[in-house]
Amino acid sequence: MRTFSIFFLFVALIGCNSKNTKQNSAQTAEPLWSVKFAETVLHEADSLIYYQREKPKYEYDYAFLGDAIYKLKDVDPKYGAYLKDYIDYFLHDDGKIDGQKTSDYNIDRVRPGNSMITLYQDYGDEKYKLGIETLVDQMKGQPRTNSGGFWHKKMYPYQMWLDGLYMASPFLSRYANEFGQPQWFDEVTFQLQEVYKHTLDEKTGLVYHAWDESREQRWCNKETGQSKHFWSRATGWYMMALVDVLENLPEEHKDRETLITILNDLSEAVLKVQDAKTQLWYQVMDRGGEERNYLEASGSAMIIYTFAKGAKNGWLPQSYLEAANSAFDSMIENLVSEDENGRLTLTNTCGACGLGGNPYREADYNYYVSEKKVDNDPKGVAPMIMAAIELNK
Repeated sequence: MRTFSIFFLFVALIGCNSKNTKQNSAQTAEPLWSVKFAETVLHEADSLIYYQREKPKYEYDYAFLGDAIYKLKDVDPKYGAYLKDYIDYFLHDDGKIDGQKTSDYNIDRVRPGNSMITLYQDYGDEKYKLGIETLVDQMKGQPRTNSGGFWHKKMYPYQMWLDGLYMASPFLSRYANEFGQPQWFDEVTFQLQEVYKHTLDEKTGLVYHAWDESREQRWCNKETGQSKHFWSRATGWYMMALVDVLENLPEEHKDRETLITILNDLSEAVLKVQDAKTQLWYQVMDRGGEERNYLEASGSAMIIYTFAKGAKNGWLPQSYLEAANSAFDSMIENLVSEDENGRLTLTNTCGACGLGGNPYREADYNYYVSEKKVDNDPKGVAPMIMAAIELNK
């Protein structure tokens, strides 16, 4: 009888301990940062079409944010719908895209094609394929430098900007995979090498924001054609382009090892200008601590994403995964605030930086540190979500 009673007491204690463990786990479990950022975006605007805008606009950074949130569709279908609704608003059944004009040859307008490939893979709707072909047709006719590099836009002749490599390269590499068009692999790897060759600073290993083959722009070095500064987000765009292309590039491709070498060399250079205290990166990368320069969110997040993805896939040493984790935690500590409802604010994201144009942008130090900063800008939130997913934060 006593043995029987002791047995049931033992079972009861185990059950009680198990119940308490589950309760404690539930109480201590924190939502993923990726989900918290996605929820913040959806709270600010229930449609990506109107996120931080009064009028709808077909634009690269909104599609970029939609792509990041779409990665969470298995958590909740509403995250997948957020991107689909945005693309469907602009894309017609015949492949025409409101807001995209091929004759402008604006490479920024090609970036939403990446979203269309994702939607075509998941939904199979022919209109997505037609939209993809519309953008591929643009790239077939995209004006080029004499050495073969894609112009950033028709209105910026003979100029390659680092930003543009992310706008077209991952899209074209995915297109090559999805539709059996391997010639685009060669095009993409050429473009990535071409811009690196012309923007690389041999002394620091960093890459300048842009290159003017014609040497006509006031913002460029008349001997090299290079712009004046290393802008963190431009570097981030380019680094993300490298890892996202490597994800799709065939293992046997002739240029694969070259791209991996570029990724490693540039990552090493970027680590050297990392802020020692916060482990983040400044708006003007090599001038940390100088007047009005600041730790910039979007460039830092893009670099973190690149480090994480590169290390996880074996293209970078595993030490970069540790660097990514530490830098991400620092981003949360230094550049993210949370209100009582769990809504996040990501600060210190540069709204935009360009070169030349009208009014003319000299792209000097004063210009980069004077441009407006935007809270929860798509160009900052998107790579934060992607970095959080890569790191499972």
